[in-house]
Amino acid sequence: MSKKGKKVIKEDPQQETEILEATKELENDTKLNNEMLKLEKEIRDLTEANKALQEKVNLANAEAINYRRRKDEEMASSLKYANQDLITELLPIVDTFEKTVNSDDTGLSEELKKYLTGFRMVYQNLKAILAKYGVEEINRVGEVFDPKLEQALLTDSKEEVDDEVILEVLQKGYKLKDRIIRPASVKINQK
Repeated sequence: MSKKGKKVIKEDPQQETEILEATKELENDTKLNNEMLKLEKEIRDLTEANKALQEKVNLANAEAINYRRRKDEEMASSLKYANQDLITELLPIVDTFEKTVNSDDTGLSEELKKYLTGFRMVYQNLKAILAKYGVEEINRVGEVFDPKLEQALLTDSKEEVDDEVILEVLQKGYKLKDRIIRPASVKINQK
């Protein structure tokens, strides 16, 4: 059966079947490994995509919060100064009342004195209403001129008073809460 040292191996059908099954199993394992590698890559890609989307969501949330905060601040500011136009329109009337109630009532008839008393009451009520809404007078006589609060219309030269000191308020200025709605018109000292 053998020629010159050659052995003839008889084929064993069972061994051949086992080798074929092992080869198929190895091929299936290789396929599974390849599929697992693909799935792992897809998971990494999806995880990265998820992180990117989460960052976009976080950014969008931050932008929404900032937008809401800005809108709330704008609304609060609008409400805080909502009466400014009306108050600005009333200031000349306040000035007129003030001139009237500060006028000298000597020599007036009793009837005119009663009218003047009524004007004084209306003026006091008007000032109380303005104060209720946060309106304050700017009256800084004796203090150093501040161009944010006053406008200098006249100057005088008094040696006993420092330079830039307000000598007289010619027209009262007003603030609405922390906003200047009309600067005071003043006379200041200039040496």
